Amino acid sequence: MTKISNEEIVHVAELARIELATSDIETVAGEVSSILTFVESLQAVDTKGVTPTSQVTKLTDVWREDDVKDCDISRDELLANTPQSQDGYVKVRKVL
Repeated sequence: MTKISNEEIVHVAELARIELATSDIETVAGEVSSILTFVESLQAVDTKGVTPTSQVTKLTDVWREDDVKDCDISRDELLANTPQSQDGYVKVRKVL
């Protein structure tokens, strides 16, 4: 069983900028140790001859050629359909 120390939990929490109450440190250390023990048990499984699986639905991406087509509508006519435009571009609100 992998045992994680309280100091390691505090260090990782600081790196991740996670605030941990002093009372929670031991609980988190136990939970992380439990997770690492589970991962160790997974690593012990013999996977020789097993094909790696990236997805299970057997769906595939559908790709098409990116064809450039001429448009009979002018830029000004297209921009007239937008809520706001500025300097020949569509103007949108800031996201961040």
